[in-house]
Amino acid sequence: MISHKLGKIIKTAVLAAAVSFIAAGTTANAAAKFPRKQIQIVVPYAPGGASDTVARIYGKELEKQLGKPVVVVNRTGASGAVGLESVKNSKPDGYTMSYMPVESTMISALGLSDISSDDFTFVCRIMTIPAAITVSKDAKWNTLDDFLKYAKENPGKVTVGNSGPGSIWNVAAASLEQAAGVKFNHVPFDGAAPAIAALLGKNIDAVAVSPSEVKSNVDSGQFKVLAVLGDKRSSVVPDVKTSKELGYDVSAMGWGGFAVPKGTPADVVKILDDASAKVAQSQALKDLLAQRGFEYAYLNGKDMDAFAKSQLENYKVLIPKLIKK
Repeated sequence: MISHKLGKIIKTAVLAAAVSFIAAGTTANAAAKFPRKQIQIVVPYAPGGASDTVARIYGKELEKQLGKPVVVVNRTGASGAVGLESVKNSKPDGYTMSYMPVESTMISALGLSDISSDDFTFVCRIMTIPAAITVSKDAKWNTLDDFLKYAKENPGKVTVGNSGPGSIWNVAAASLEQAAGVKFNHVPFDGAAPAIAALLGKNIDAVAVSPSEVKSNVDSGQFKVLAVLGDKRSSVVPDVKTSKELGYDVSAMGWGGFAVPKGTPADVVKILDDASAKVAQSQALKDLLAQRGFEYAYLNGKDMDAFAKSQLENYKVLIPKLIKK
């Protein structure tokens, strides 16, 4: 009886080991053959914008690296949540990727969706777009200190336009507001363009948008940029100092990267990560970023995962304060 039971136990153990071995071999074999078919990149915004443009050049270069077709599809809605949800719920096999904007670390704090960057594994970050504080050329402020001193002495009087409630540019202005201990009157618009038009019409005092979005107005002598809220100076306005250089610990910027659903096999993630590193070095990608006024800011998947986590934690704290206002 004991011998029979022992034999049964051994047989079960051997069978389990064999199943595990086959499963491991199948997973490894699948990764070794990846990719075997077309890869899809979901952009959670409309065609033609910055996210879409970057995703398409990335996809074109990724196709060269992997030797399989890469197609870009646009799924819009709920500040990016619809597209991100579709990728999160897709099969985690590496064949469905998402363009990941900074908003992926903000959506949950805004209450638009429970989805967050934690639901994905990054394969890279490609670029950043810093915010900048821009005023009319004939405004009474010539420096950021002048601007913030006036705001401090006149709480709520300085009107700062942004691209919508909870947008990265809204959060950028709020971050500076918090760091400087001042109170702005935040004026939301349906995108950066109408906010800039309002500044041109002198209906508001300043805008918090990217340097590339105001460059033509700066070049024509209509605007002046008081500070860039990025980690380093912008290549678009290289003579303008960062807020950190000016003594304010603020870094607020848009960024764009690419990711796959959490649970994608590590070997597949590595293939995409390695390919993305080569894509990031392509001249076509670098030229596009330069033309659009974006900052080349490549990070590998591991480093981008860590960066996104820090952003997510920061916005969990900052955005509820912003919404209260």
